[in-house]
Amino acid sequence: MSLYPLKFTPIAKETIWGGNKLQQELNKDFATDKKIGESWEISGVPNDISIVSNGDLKGKNLSELIQVYAGQLLGEKNAQKFGSEFPLLIKFIDANDVLSIQVHPDDNLAKERHNSFGKTEMWYVLGAEKESNLIVGFNQKVDQNLYQEKLKKGKLEEILNVEKVQKGSTYFIPAGRVHAIGKGILVAEIQQTSDITYRMYDWNRTDAQGNGRELHTELALDAIDYSLEKEYETTYTDLLNHSSELATCEYFTTYKLIFDQEIKKDYSKLDSFVIYMCLDGEFELEYSTGNIILEKGETILIPAELKSLVLKPKGTVELLEVYI
Repeated sequence: MSLYPLKFTPIAKETIWGGNKLQQELNKDFATDKKIGESWEISGVPNDISIVSNGDLKGKNLSELIQVYAGQLLGEKNAQKFGSEFPLLIKFIDANDVLSIQVHPDDNLAKERHNSFGKTEMWYVLGAEKESNLIVGFNQKVDQNLYQEKLKKGKLEEILNVEKVQKGSTYFIPAGRVHAIGKGILVAEIQQTSDITYRMYDWNRTDAQGNGRELHTELALDAIDYSLEKEYETTYTDLLNHSSELATCEYFTTYKLIFDQEIKKDYSKLDSFVIYMCLDGEFELEYSTGNIILEKGETILIPAELKSLVLKPKGTVELLEVYI
């Protein structure tokens, strides 16, 4: 069976800090009476494997596809490196309340402790309320002793870097960097396939039964990168009908594309799958044997063997383009 651009059924994640913007603004078909914090668009995480929702492969899960198609789907280098595991987790996040202050281990620490990949990620802000901010990194030179001192005194916020955000704000979060998405922010997140989070502080929140969420105070100590950066936000320039680079690292490359005219894509030199996240607008995606419509809030996986595409917008379209 020939491969084609694949859509998947989004996986809803109910959270203590979630809301309903995923349903209202990104057209997700989730229950409106629940706090949905995340929509996992494409996932290879065990027990949360994405299931195809379109075409002849509808009902098959991502792991089954990788076993059958391997390099045709992932790209030969990715198939050799990751085997049967899909290397990225693609999400939309609705922070109706502030997330916990957290950190993720790098590959070495995650392998040692959890037999897993680490978690380097990036955020692209789709929308933010007027006073919304997020936490990323430190605002001064910090070592483990100072960090522990502030944490024990309940003054961790004093050493954390807080940034006001707006639509289009972009942050690259390497494993080890302390972070938290703030209240009122809608985010597209691209990350390594990993669900390992060390929760450092959770604002003393409790659930309906009065229980606080588990903290990982000791595990976090060796995972934190205590260095100070001059700038944490990614700077880029929007270019109409041309791609703008948002992030590139060994784990993924992400571009933003705003277009209002036909765009031809040639991936003949790229040995990787490509993912499109449609952030706004609607367009027709033409490939060698057919076409498909992608609308706001939808995500699609382009198999590595599809090298030539045409993107035909209906009005102005904004999307993220992701590959390895």
